[in-house]
Amino acid sequence: MKVLIASTPAAGHLNPLLAIARMVKARGDHVTITTGSTLKEAVVTARADFVPLRGNADYDSARVDELWPERVNMPPGPAKSLYDFENSFVDTMLPQAETLRAIIEEYEPDIIIADDFFFGTTVLYLDRSKPCPPIVICGVTVLLADRPDRAPPMLGLHPARDDAERSEYAAIAVQAAAEFLDPLKEGFDKKLASLGLPPLPSSALNSRHLLADSYLQPTARAFEYDFGPLPDHVRFVGPLPPPLTHGLPRPPWWGDLDSGRRIVLVTQGTIANTDFSELLEPTLAALAGRDDVLVVGTTGNRPLSNMRRPIPANARLAELIDFGELMPRLDLLVTNGGYGTVSQALKAGVPIVAAGRTEDKAEVGARVGWSGVGIEIPSQRPTVEELREAIDRVLSEPSYRQRAGEIAEQMRAIDTEAEILGILDGLTASVPRNKPPMSNSSDQR
Repeated sequence: MKVLIASTPAAGHLNPLLAIARMVKARGDHVTITTGSTLKEAVVTARADFVPLRGNADYDSARVDELWPERVNMPPGPAKSLYDFENSFVDTMLPQAETLRAIIEEYEPDIIIADDFFFGTTVLYLDRSKPCPPIVICGVTVLLADRPDRAPPMLGLHPARDDAERSEYAAIAVQAAAEFLDPLKEGFDKKLASLGLPPLPSSALNSRHLLADSYLQPTARAFEYDFGPLPDHVRFVGPLPPPLTHGLPRPPWWGDLDSGRRIVLVTQGTIANTDFSELLEPTLAALAGRDDVLVVGTTGNRPLSNMRRPIPANARLAELIDFGELMPRLDLLVTNGGYGTVSQALKAGVPIVAAGRTEDKAEVGARVGWSGVGIEIPSQRPTVEELREAIDRVLSEPSYRQRAGEIAEQMRAIDTEAEILGILDGLTASVPRNKPPMSNSSDQR
């Protein structure tokens, strides 16, 4: 089988797809990956063929504040989300599609696998005038389907508990539509119309699972809301393996993990990590002086010199750490809500404190609190006191680790590799694809 993988140029989007690339390559399939030029080394290391994205789709996600400086002073909220989506996804959809078309013509792949924010696949799915292999979309965050309680996405709203909350969510949805969802859909629809293609069948986020031949949600059902009936092609396949870190040396302090102290990891991921005063530094301050805790912090490949506060005696830092090796040793994860990191923690049965509001992080944090695996602090800048209280509570109350362990058991019950390979083989055996775009009975905003 010849597999074409397409990724938004961000490590958090590419890493799950690299896990799938390793699965198919292990059985002898050929893989070509298209993503941003700054991620070429990761693709080459995975022994896949690399093709850079065309035009402005080839950007560096680690430099978004330099590329789009207007966002720097924008507070988290609908306006910033719309700005980010327009620059990262709406304006890159057509050059992404051009890249895919060129690779299809030369390479003739049997199947396409893309992350759920790679909107270039939307063009291919809606354009029935040109041949296209089956398209598989892999979620790199929570499922952003339309909800029965009408709560709008990206705001971190828990499922409504009663009619009063449903009414409240309906009012919020009207505002969210005006400020974010409707302008976003209009932007995509204009791009599609310029190619003579129909508009999206629903909101931009909800359309991602609709406009796919299969949609892979890399978690267990217990960590996701009840969306009511979903299309049969939406599959919960369990967490994907963590990124390979062959050659990444252990930090010199690694032996300190054997000191018998409880181990807490704090991370801001690899994108929202330009300002460590948001989470990393206040977490270190919240736990400073505790002889019973060892705090491990990672800067997500940013220089350690970016730290502006003194490092407490019970803290150990590194730019990158092998999470696959570290997670099983943790007593707690403190995170700004990166979906991949949260998934790895849950697979190891580790409870969580989540605090973050940018990108998708409000939604991830909401599920941490709702599912019972930890505590969400709904803030981009939690205080030292808020963090200390949440950490103490999760470490002292067994229910959080127990619930994380229950979800870990559900995850371990899924043979993720067999599930994914079976889906790919089933799709390639049923080519060609000429079905019309799917829709659902929910709000077609």
